[in-house]
Amino acid sequence: MADEARAPAADLWSQWLLHGRYAQDAEFQKAVHLLVDRYVERVLDGGQLAAGQVLVDVGTGEGLVAFRAIERVGASLRAWLTDISKPMLHHAETQAAERGVRSQCTFVRCPADHLDGIPDSSADVVVTRSVLAYVLDKTAALREFHRVLKPGGRISLAEPVYQDDALAASAMRSVIQSNPPDRVSPMTVLLHRWKAAQYPDTEERILASPIANYSERDMIRFAQAAGFTELHLELHIDTLPSIVRSWDVFINSSPHPLAPPLSTIMSQQFTAEERQLFERTMRPVIEDPKAVTTDRMLYLTAKKPFG
Repeated sequence: MADEARAPAADLWSQWLLHGRYAQDAEFQKAVHLLVDRYVERVLDGGQLAAGQVLVDVGTGEGLVAFRAIERVGASLRAWLTDISKPMLHHAETQAAERGVRSQCTFVRCPADHLDGIPDSSADVVVTRSVLAYVLDKTAALREFHRVLKPGGRISLAEPVYQDDALAASAMRSVIQSNPPDRVSPMTVLLHRWKAAQYPDTEERILASPIANYSERDMIRFAQAAGFTELHLELHIDTLPSIVRSWDVFINSSPHPLAPPLSTIMSQQFTAEERQLFERTMRPVIEDPKAVTTDRMLYLTAKKPFG
């Protein structure tokens, strides 16, 4: 109870990471964790950590990457865990203490593009998992990664690619605007209203949005501009059985921290009749045992050159 009383008030990031993405559903939470575990393992494989090294886990969130790295490498690994969210850092520090690894961890509250407090050329590996997606100036963040790495140090990043979702929302907007109202189906209007609340849907908004203003090829360019060499990027597009098995999970979860859940969108932007039409049309699709989802994730590794 004492730790809970001292915990900082929830913010956007902690609210989503610890609660919003799970829709208060234990089975869905378990499925999300299995998916995240896969990302974490790929990031650590790319990092090629060794005994005695120093890791910087940028945007650590719950601390999963750093804690898994310590499990892999052992007591000789030292980890800096950074996050912009004070509640998430508190949560990660509590987790470190419970895992018995607090002495191996240093916690720093800072954004990804200003790693204040981490010395130049002090780290062997910098990792992220779904962090740069929310940073507007990704090159600035990558320059910070370059700064804190030792010569020969590595980055290993896993970042979602949301641009296709934004372009799909933009395409629906164009269909609606370029046709007379009686030529556009009511469901197209509702689908656009839903997607436009979660992703930017115009060229201007896409360019101004950190989650949508880049592709996997842009990420290569950003890393090169920051000074990295020996870059390797893999774009993984996986079509998987959907982990959303119920209507309640579908409407009460959200795809990323900046997106309101569909239940909020419907309550604020749909009439009662529109909500009925939307559920009548979409619920059988969502709860179909054969439903699939598409996951787009890029994995980037690169080195800070010697000299």
